[in-house]
Amino acid sequence: MTISRLNHAVLYVRDARRHEAFYQSVLEFETMIADPGGAYVFMRAPGAVGCTDNHHDIAFFTIGPDAGSTTAGAGYVGLYHIAWEVPTLEALAEMEARLKESGALVGKSDHGTNKSLYAKDPDGLEFEVMWLVPSKHWGSAAHEAIIDPLDIDAERLRFEALN
Repeated sequence: MTISRLNHAVLYVRDARRHEAFYQSVLEFETMIADPGGAYVFMRAPGAVGCTDNHHDIAFFTIGPDAGSTTAGAGYVGLYHIAWEVPTLEALAEMEARLKESGALVGKSDHGTNKSLYAKDPDGLEFEVMWLVPSKHWGSAAHEAIIDPLDIDAERLRFEALN
């Protein structure tokens, strides 16, 4: 028996409807199922529509406005982030603008094998939006933990020249 991929993530949040609105407006996710009372929302990434048999990529369950913030990483174990992949550097640049406009963008890094934007959702849970470098261009980066500053425009020029 072999695991083939990560199918979906489920997050406890203060308000599933607020997350639904954020994921729709900023990341353009599609709602698959939403509880009329706001208890849960199941969503799918826009690039998945029509090209996958996956029902949903993420689900949110409301636990209420008084829920405390996560302390994962500050002396407690827990999930650091989930990562969403975009198909091109152009799409990554567009996502950078959307994340900035929404006030969600908190960082960006060049990891060699992928180019990454980091953002936080309405409850402060971190997520990544990344472009995966074609494996033929990984070189030694495939075996290194790289965290360099990211310049998307420079990367666009570099990869246009390589192809």
